[in-house]
Amino acid sequence: MFKEFKEFAIKGNVVDMAVGIIIGAAFGTIVKSLVSDIIMPPIGLLLGNVDFSNLFIVLKEGAQAGPFATLADAQSAGAVTMNYGLFANTVISFVIVAWAVFMVIKSINRLKREEEAPPAEPTTRECPFCFSTIAIRATRCPNCTSQL
Repeated sequence: MFKEFKEFAIKGNVVDMAVGIIIGAAFGTIVKSLVSDIIMPPIGLLLGNVDFSNLFIVLKEGAQAGPFATLADAQSAGAVTMNYGLFANTVISFVIVAWAVFMVIKSINRLKREEEAPPAEPTTRECPFCFSTIAIRATRCPNCTSQL
């Protein structure tokens, strides 16, 4: 069993997948920073200085009563919250990652189409009289001797 696992783990596909997962995790942190540090501040500014990470609804008061200025204050007080602002950040991050993956796959598919050779010109055709296969440049069918 160990030998089979070793053969599986050493195959190129497994190594490629591992590299993809590592790069994907690193890309995820970049996208998270892009959303929270670059995209959301202007959107919050347009919506009246709203910080999306601090948009929440208190479902149950904690040890201290609200209102709470920030999500961190609510959580430190032990309040149960529904964090729809963090959810909005996550949705925007997902859309950005999905768009980036779509663009990468689209460019890979375009490169694959360019690599494929165009179909070769036919070298044979069918005789219209006896329906046998003949050379494309033939002027008389060798099977039925019809003039082509």
